Amino acid sequence: MTEVSPEGLAVIGGYHADPFRYLGPHVEQGTNLVRVFLPGAREVAVRFRDQQVASLARIHDAGLFAGPVPVGGNDYRLAARWDKGEVVELDDPYRFAPVFSDVDLYLMGEGTHLNIYDKLGAHPIEHEGVRGVAFGVFAPNARRVSVVGDFNFWDGRRHAMRVRGNGFWEIFIPGVEAGQKYKYEILGPHHGAPPFLKADPYAYAAEVRPLTASVVVDPATLPQIAPAPSGINRHDGPISIYEVHLGSWRRNPYMNNSWLTYKELAEQLPPYVAEMGFTHIELLPIAEHPFDASWGYQPTGLYAPTSRFGSPHEFAMFVDSCHKHGIGVILDWVPGHFPDDPHGLAQFDGTALYEHANAMQGRHLDWNTLIYNYGRREVANFLVANALFWLERYKIDGLRVDAVASMLYLDYSRPPGGWIPNRFGGRENLEAIDFLRRFNTEVFGRFPEATTMAEESTAWPLVSRPVDVGGLGFGFKWNMGWMHDTLRYIAKDPIYRKHHHGDITFGMLYAFYENFVLPLSHDEVVHGKGSIFGRMPGDRWQRFANLRAYYTFMFGHPGKKLLFMGNEFGQEREWTHDHSLDWHLLEQKEHAGVKDLIRDLNRLYRSLPALHQLDAEGGGFEWLVVDDAENSVYAWLRRGRDPGAVCLVAVNFTPAPRHDYRLRVPFAGAWREVFNSDSEIYGGSNMGNGGRIEAEDTGSGGVVSLTLPPLAGIVLVPEQ
Repeated sequence: MTEVSPEGLAVIGGYHADPFRYLGPHVEQGTNLVRVFLPGAREVAVRFRDQQVASLARIHDAGLFAGPVPVGGNDYRLAARWDKGEVVELDDPYRFAPVFSDVDLYLMGEGTHLNIYDKLGAHPIEHEGVRGVAFGVFAPNARRVSVVGDFNFWDGRRHAMRVRGNGFWEIFIPGVEAGQKYKYEILGPHHGAPPFLKADPYAYAAEVRPLTASVVVDPATLPQIAPAPSGINRHDGPISIYEVHLGSWRRNPYMNNSWLTYKELAEQLPPYVAEMGFTHIELLPIAEHPFDASWGYQPTGLYAPTSRFGSPHEFAMFVDSCHKHGIGVILDWVPGHFPDDPHGLAQFDGTALYEHANAMQGRHLDWNTLIYNYGRREVANFLVANALFWLERYKIDGLRVDAVASMLYLDYSRPPGGWIPNRFGGRENLEAIDFLRRFNTEVFGRFPEATTMAEESTAWPLVSRPVDVGGLGFGFKWNMGWMHDTLRYIAKDPIYRKHHHGDITFGMLYAFYENFVLPLSHDEVVHGKGSIFGRMPGDRWQRFANLRAYYTFMFGHPGKKLLFMGNEFGQEREWTHDHSLDWHLLEQKEHAGVKDLIRDLNRLYRSLPALHQLDAEGGGFEWLVVDDAENSVYAWLRRGRDPGAVCLVAVNFTPAPRHDYRLRVPFAGAWREVFNSDSEIYGGSNMGNGGRIEAEDTGSGGVVSLTLPPLAGIVLVPEQ
């Protein structure tokens, strides 16, 4: 055996910081030579394209070979004889040139590489005429990074990467194929600490939990996805969102109550949503996550559709099915925090890389999760590019950003003295604000037909206003205040509602400050809150009537609509993530009636411009009855852009019918009752206005005398 240099020993020991400097082809002192590290090989020869062969000497029993070769360059293959005697030809990963270009390195270092997901991660490519996979990862404080996987016995010594500028590591490994599992083995900055394994932050797929390896995916094999209908996210168009947790919408009772696959969901969910009249499906986070009970809100693989339900290929088929049924797809997106699971982003290279090092900045107390360091340009690049990835790669139509308030405030849910002020001494997270503005700017700049939505629970100004006027730039904001106020009101016994009349009217004081979505979301049917139906007071008939009246009020109110799954048929029990919705309830006429009501409200909402065109403009709304607290009656007009696009909505929130209830209306003549939540087809008492009523001419409009059914809402339009 030849005496091995310290560099050779570092390769064998798995701690060489730059093995490309030692392994592969080199010219030293005028001699062409090749060094190879192949643990388990007995003999290694180098075969050049002209069939010249040079045998390499085994200079260490661990599998280190080296020797002179007749010609220089990297145009060769290896022929290795293994311990079992077979000879295998293979390509030497250390003979290939880098994959990252100088432009890539510059943009990645600057934090402006918006297609960085095409560079970092695992990418099947042809490189210098050879098929394989290019791997890339950001780990600036690591002393060594290796790719380990199915293809190298999970041995971190075999495929140590080369480090490029600013801590980006890369290697092209010939022969690796899509479907193979891998991780990164990282030797951190602390001498004496053992190497550790991390999943790929940019992986396109991962193993099904509890396994945690990343999986190589060839995006070229993803199916083509049909576009969503043009204009589906327009502010002046109807937007009615069906919010879904894929793991519990429906389960397979014939397969041990297992999840439906993306393929099965593609066959069942879009047709249902389309038949119900919704315009969009919003998915609770589908990025890979280790813990089912987090519902996806603690993701570890932001670029990977969860493997619980199938492959990325099958997820693409699901989106395609939604679009072919005329349904837009919105993803819940979680850039606010991430879990500290050991295979994830936490202490990724042995240091606080993606998170803040100081727990007063870097850890959420409520969720015991870690907070992204938005001020680090590579972290902001990771997140902004991820948003664009879903829109580009899977043709997603919108992103709803979770927990925006927790991002905006440094003292969010923290005790006095438990947070670090910004550079001006304030509580605003300036880096997070800059990140959100950049995120929205890039999304709307690159995908102008897409949209974004903020779950923002405070009075932060201009959330859904453009960045150039000082806003955060979101397309829409969830109206959490409307949701809290109206749910509090509807849960009260009708006899007490007159004392809380303002819970219904208060929302109109700020209804046009933002582009609002009215959410009855998953958060309102968990953690002991019960279901929406479960909040309804009174006997069984009154509870269903209350629910129908409340939904009519919601669809008549300015703002886009969102219902969590199960709300559309009056789910009785609180939602749980590990059981199917109670579809058997539809065998009961009351629940079937609620489902029909939502279907018809959606269709009415979409067909009447007055109910959606001016959702965020004061000219689209006018109170007719705002102060009748004694009778708990509310009435208003909704208007579209056309002067004739008008509808009247009236709601009676008591069980007492109101006869001869007189209202001023803008037009004399006939008005048609186009919707009545008390109709017997929905389970009501069938009280109403006979489908048509005449408004007396007052010279400046008209007056109608209405019958307002008990615990019901009606909608009327003038006959043209």
